[in-house]
Amino acid sequence: MSQLIRKEDALEYHEKGRPGKIEVVPTKETKTQRDLALAYSPGVAEPCLEIAANPENVYRYTAKGNLVAVISNGTAVLGLGDIGAEASKPVMEGKGLLFKIFADIDVFDIEISPKSIDEFVTVVKALEPTFGGINLEDIAAPECFEIERRLKEEMNIPIMHDDQHGTAIISGAALLNALELVGKDISNVKFVISGAGASAISCCKIYLALGAKVGNMYMFDSKGLVTPDRTDLDPYKEQFAVHAETISLAEALVGADVFIGLSRGGVLNREMIKPMADKPIIFALANPDPEIPYHEAVEARPDVIMATGRSDYPNQVNNVLGFPFIFRGALDVRATAINEEMKLAAVKALAALAKEPVPDMVNVAYNEKSLYFGPTYIIPKPIDPRLLTTVSPAVAKAAMASGVARKPIEDWAAYEEELYRRLGSDDNILRFVINKAKQNPKRVVFAEAENLKVLKAAQIVNDEGIAIPILLGNERRIKHLIEHNGLQLKDVTIIDPRSDDQHARRQEYGKLFFEKRKRRGYNVYEAKKAMRERPYFGCMMVETNEADALISGLTRQYPNTLRPALEIIGMGEGNKRVAGMYMMLTKKGPLFFADTTVNFNPTEDELIDITLQTARAVEHFNIKPRIALLSYSNFGSSASPEAILMRNVVARIKEMHPDMVIDGEMQAGLAFNKDLLRENYPFSDLVTGPPNVLIFPNLAAGNIAYHLLQELGGAEAVGPMLLGLRKPVHVLQLGSSVRQIVNMVAIAVVEAQVKSGQ
Repeated sequence: MSQLIRKEDALEYHEKGRPGKIEVVPTKETKTQRDLALAYSPGVAEPCLEIAANPENVYRYTAKGNLVAVISNGTAVLGLGDIGAEASKPVMEGKGLLFKIFADIDVFDIEISPKSIDEFVTVVKALEPTFGGINLEDIAAPECFEIERRLKEEMNIPIMHDDQHGTAIISGAALLNALELVGKDISNVKFVISGAGASAISCCKIYLALGAKVGNMYMFDSKGLVTPDRTDLDPYKEQFAVHAETISLAEALVGADVFIGLSRGGVLNREMIKPMADKPIIFALANPDPEIPYHEAVEARPDVIMATGRSDYPNQVNNVLGFPFIFRGALDVRATAINEEMKLAAVKALAALAKEPVPDMVNVAYNEKSLYFGPTYIIPKPIDPRLLTTVSPAVAKAAMASGVARKPIEDWAAYEEELYRRLGSDDNILRFVINKAKQNPKRVVFAEAENLKVLKAAQIVNDEGIAIPILLGNERRIKHLIEHNGLQLKDVTIIDPRSDDQHARRQEYGKLFFEKRKRRGYNVYEAKKAMRERPYFGCMMVETNEADALISGLTRQYPNTLRPALEIIGMGEGNKRVAGMYMMLTKKGPLFFADTTVNFNPTEDELIDITLQTARAVEHFNIKPRIALLSYSNFGSSASPEAILMRNVVARIKEMHPDMVIDGEMQAGLAFNKDLLRENYPFSDLVTGPPNVLIFPNLAAGNIAYHLLQELGGAEAVGPMLLGLRKPVHVLQLGSSVRQIVNMVAIAVVEAQVKSGQ
């Protein structure tokens, strides 16, 4: 799953729109004078007085309880070294983004200039009234050890230097499982550690807490083995200076059970690992290049269990498996610290989760038929949705058991439900679709390749392995755009339907088209002439299996692109009409809207067809449909034809599919108000949870709703997805962005996979 990221793409991503990756969003009403009077003066005085009377009320009346500071002085940024506080800010913003999307924790990133321990500690201590927790990041060793130690002693909120403890916790879980698989006791195994920085020392400490013996550890830094006679050791290395005899890394590896690499690429080679003990464990965690390439290690030692820091090899040790969920659990019990008990609880929770059956969406994302506990799966994958509901409760329970929790959780079932609510699946579903597309990329025709946005999207899907693009248009213009904009599309097929080179193809396509439409208004001349138009030519490529899907519509009116698809591809078996569906990515998860683009005033039969088609499409996203048919009426409160129409559709679908979760007619507000629904209409299918599919009574309602939610509600619209055709053709909205085009290509590829049975 390695990805090609170009410099210009990364810079454009950070600069576009509002610069940076994060913003502050109000959580209360601010629209009226009364709202402002409550938010600020004079109303704000009341919570101030309550907090002054009891400081613990700060968690009740402010955001402190869900607010973490990500703090760095930029002295050890990723693999970039001491680049300064300002230069570290993109990384800290990114860390804040990960906190939010994985655990719904709000973050202020704070970059500070002090490099001395005293100054750094003084600045951070002064921030305690603001934050519920402190995540220290990218601070050079050995200063980072003393900084964290002092802050933990002198502050009364959770503190964690993730560069130390994140890798330690994740690798600790992986080590427990690897040792279990090879049948070795951690107290007896011989460790060789390459690296003696913050991560390496913290890893060794947690291995000791898990039962390892320091006498079995051989730690190497850039100068060689850490030995007692060396005069250049800081106190943190000295505790691992237990072997007096100076030996090389290669010599230490003879008979070693475990190698832990937190140094640099190329430290190991095949010959060095061959003398290791039976069933060796190698964690080569240097990034981007492991201490030894994965394939070299496996070839040299087929019995190895190996982990790296990379996502394109099995067993990725990634800090994102830990810090969001550890802080989530610590914040939720209002812990005064993140102690050893909490870190060990995270280790054991991660190790246990790797032994559980893996969700389908995770298998799909990693192109696996069935991941299961074993040598190539000893640690959960970063996108596993169960991490939040597994690790956070384990950390919270450990905080309570160790006496650092100030707000113990009493109802664990309710807490788990709260965590599920925090776990929005909007990003997960796009990852699911894109990774599923990558499993078996299909040939996708871009009918408007003379457009720069289309070419940029084609480059992305080609680079990422999402699809195999075929570009339609004037070859000279397309190549000029590619060259002028520095795009990498040299090996991509370009076809000009109007060129002389395509004459024979146009003739053949025209004959086939005429056979389809000879009694539907086309003569031979018109059928062949139509093949000069890219939407017709592209649809015929899909129809004749020279391509698998078509993307069009960016610069054309919707009906002008839909018509060729209907005339050439036609409807799928059992479908009587096509419909348009949008997937709206909201903070509470995805919502599917239909019909939004095709049917103006559908009849009862048409609405049934639209609803069932939409339900089938939603199931392809690995989501169980929960359907609301919307109206201005609630369960018979109006006898208008429109209300009766929606009511009848629900009744008829229930007869056909009694197990389907569907209800209506109902107002949109009621559909999402579980308490109001339970109180007034306890019989409804939707009392157990909100709908994820909304069916509208007409095109106007659906189209207006998705536009409003997109522009005013901040939802991202993915679509429109054209439902009901025999093969995948999708018609973009005018002015779609590059991101929207890429998303639609991924959806088209997945649809092609489904329809071809692959």
